Amino acid sequence: MSDETGTGTPSTSPAPGPRPEEIRFFGTSWVDHSGGYALRRAAVGVGALLAAVAGCFVLRLAYQGLAIAEVGAFVNVLVVVMFALCSAFAFSRTWGGFSQRPDPERQASLRGFLTIGFVGVLVAHALRCLTEAPGEKLRRQEYETAREQFERRTTRRTRNPAKKPGGKKKG
Repeated sequence: MSDETGTGTPSTSPAPGPRPEEIRFFGTSWVDHSGGYALRRAAVGVGALLAAVAGCFVLRLAYQGLAIAEVGAFVNVLVVVMFALCSAFAFSRTWGGFSQRPDPERQASLRGFLTIGFVGVLVAHALRCLTEAPGEKLRRQEYETAREQFERRTTRRTRNPAKKPGGKKKG
């Protein structure tokens, strides 16, 4: 969220207060579901699913290459188990990242697992697109909290606090 209000003419500057964070492929259309939001959500979901299928096809070709090379049953099983475990791990990390911000340092250290398990990441995005834009719920909560805090900070007092009943009187 950004609390900057910008400097420009009043007619071109946005409303004061926090601005919603953009989501990849959606921009800020997730706030009010405008600008073809539903179509974008469907396109991202289908695109992620197609990319996952294409990735599985490439993994199958790689597995067939190992079979042609006759590396042995142990290596074949090891490769299949590695991709399955990394995909499951990547799915769970990605799915959890939609509801809470992941630790950047931990995320960086797990980049290799997430890269190997790219199919899990793509499936998580495709499934999340069935209900909302990936990460929309988290960003909506953060945005609404920031708006409430901004409203509380900028609300003007209607009365003089020195004249409240039961307060100290001069005299």
